[in-house]
Amino acid sequence: MSVQVPASLSEETVEGISAARDEPDWLREQRLAALAALDDLDLPDVIQTPGRRWTDLESLDFESLVDPDNQSDTTARSDAEGATVLSFEEALDDHEDLVKEHFGSIVDPERNYLTALSAALFTTGTVIYVPEGVDAEDVTIRAEMNSRSLFSHTLVITEQSASATILESITSGDSAPADSEAEGRYFSNIVEIVAGENSYVQYGSLQNLDEDTYHVTLKHAETDTYATADWIEGNIGSRLTRSDVETTLAGEASESKIVGAFFGHEDQHLDVNARVWHENENTTADLVTRGVLDDVARSVYEGVQDVGEDAWNTNSYQRENTLMLSDESEADASPKLIINNHDTEASHSATVGQVDQEDMLYMTSRSIDPNTARNMLVEGFFVPVFEEIDVEEFRDDLSELIIERLD
Repeated sequence: MSVQVPASLSEETVEGISAARDEPDWLREQRLAALAALDDLDLPDVIQTPGRRWTDLESLDFESLVDPDNQSDTTARSDAEGATVLSFEEALDDHEDLVKEHFGSIVDPERNYLTALSAALFTTGTVIYVPEGVDAEDVTIRAEMNSRSLFSHTLVITEQSASATILESITSGDSAPADSEAEGRYFSNIVEIVAGENSYVQYGSLQNLDEDTYHVTLKHAETDTYATADWIEGNIGSRLTRSDVETTLAGEASESKIVGAFFGHEDQHLDVNARVWHENENTTADLVTRGVLDDVARSVYEGVQDVGEDAWNTNSYQRENTLMLSDESEADASPKLIINNHDTEASHSATVGQVDQEDMLYMTSRSIDPNTARNMLVEGFFVPVFEEIDVEEFRDDLSELIIERLD
């Protein structure tokens, strides 16, 4: 079912955004095409069983949430020697041909209603270009959302034998408005990664938006021959999070790892999805997600490993575990294997459970108070995810947010 386009959105609105940024005609035309497509596009698919849709995106009031003319953010970006790290607006001025070649090449702007909305309205974002042979370490993007709605687009291009480690953090700024007429805020984040031959990209994203914010993100990488695209996705904040992290293993012997962690409390809802498409032979993927829920929080997880007919000698693994700290929290998991040839080694698993009472008894019998014992067990539960995170800064930031939530 298509969604009602907010009355506040028009061609004049989109043209105004483009003109204010002095954008080239081709980008303005892409924005207008995305706007025109909204009438016919559906919201992203959500997992559903007879009589129940596990995530309710249809209730989002875009008329109230989306304020395209008053988007505001404070974003700090670090430089990396030999690489280009620019705001989207600066990249259009300095590297228009590069942006034109790759923008929308990985994530189709008209994939669904939410991607088209973001393509039409985005006002912030980052372009990272790493030339052949350059090693770009510790690229950081620290973004604060300071408006009712904000749309962001990030583009990463690594050439042959280049490498990049990118850490992104997203928070609500102190100046985020409290609009009594709006029932929350809306943040959209699209990330495209073009991983060239024999290149390596690790993209870590840590989201800690305030709990009045609806957070939607779609991150997709496509790998060339021998390339690696690794993702780290941490979700702590927001009222509702819809997170899609994906890799298309297009090149022979390319690899991807998707590591995810989330911690929901109160009435937070997290819809977390990890997907990988094996399109060539000798490709490898590893999907690891762990989450914790407290109070009446709810999570939905879908993991998809799709092995194509030509993806011979494929290795693909998936593990998802959710720990519930209260009887009122809910978790659902739907791991999926789609295998189209017989030369594949693949597995998937998903578990949902509560804190082990025998472990609690063991610890409390040794004079550890129940609250401390529970917190220690939760911290230990996340250890397998921490072990998959090579970047110490990201690991420390995520650990601190988890401890803060426990406290």
